[in-house]
Amino acid sequence: MINSGLNAIKLRLRDFAEARDWRQFHSPKNLSMALSVAVSETVEHFKWLTEDQSKTLPKDKLTEVELMSKSTLLIKQRVMPKNIRNSMDEVEENKTRPANIILLKNKTNKP
Repeated sequence: MINSGLNAIKLRLRDFAEARDWRQFHSPKNLSMALSVAVSETVEHFKWLTEDQSKTLPKDKLTEVELMSKSTLLIKQRVMPKNIRNSMDEVEENKTRPANIILLKNKTNKP
């Protein structure tokens, strides 16, 4: 269900960009910079909030979160269109590992 929803979003983003001839601007460099800006703007909204306040951020402040999602999907499509590992497979794989092993693997970049 999640995968089909992500695929639909990816297709809509691709079609939207192609209809406007934006693909020429969607290099990994440009998409990474767009993602970086969206992340920075999102962090700014959370900067002085408490944990509880951060859970109730107004919808108008969540635009950058949407931009982060779109930029991430576009980067994945552009950089790794055919050989990208299925994210759901990774989630399933991690279910079998203790949480401390997953954290250690992510910190050290070792299996």
